[in-house]
Amino acid sequence: MGAYESNLDDILAEDMHHWYNKFMKESPSGLITLFELKTMLEMQGMTEEASSYVDQVFFTFDMDGDGYIDFVEYIAAVSLMLKGEINQKLKWYFKLFDQDGNGKIDQDEMGTIFKAIQDITRCYDPPTEEIVTLIYEKVDINNEGELTLEEFIEGARDHQDIMEMLGKMMDLTNVLKIIVNGQKKQVVVKE
Repeated sequence: MGAYESNLDDILAEDMHHWYNKFMKESPSGLITLFELKTMLEMQGMTEEASSYVDQVFFTFDMDGDGYIDFVEYIAAVSLMLKGEINQKLKWYFKLFDQDGNGKIDQDEMGTIFKAIQDITRCYDPPTEEIVTLIYEKVDINNEGELTLEEFIEGARDHQDIMEMLGKMMDLTNVLKIIVNGQKKQVVVKE
């Protein structure tokens, strides 16, 4: 956990002026479009699920729904991901999972997001189905196959293993590093 925290500390150590300069370098208009975000993250050749995940992340960060992420939204998103309270992060995770916006997360929605994350990170252990099954077995107290925001937050907070899994799966530190540092994403070559 120590190395993870130091990476976050390094990112947070950047002053606001530096963050602004990086943001403006990547997007001179002062606005990031979905296309620009995907270009920054080098999304060419990614699966449909991975692309859909980035779409969903973009739309949750685009707080005013105007189709752009401006500097204020960018800093708010970075701040939430790096310094946000547990409840704030869980609400954001819920919004990200709730793809159809009906106020509930079903197993397919959660599975789609986790599969997309695994496609981006190229880390498939544990398998998506195993993660979703574990979460629903522990958190879906009504056995309805759907989680409300309240069930999701309470269930996650009541189960440390689920909190750790969500924290690990939803960690956007590497994405933020790519954006902040202008780094190229590393491609893992399997032999």
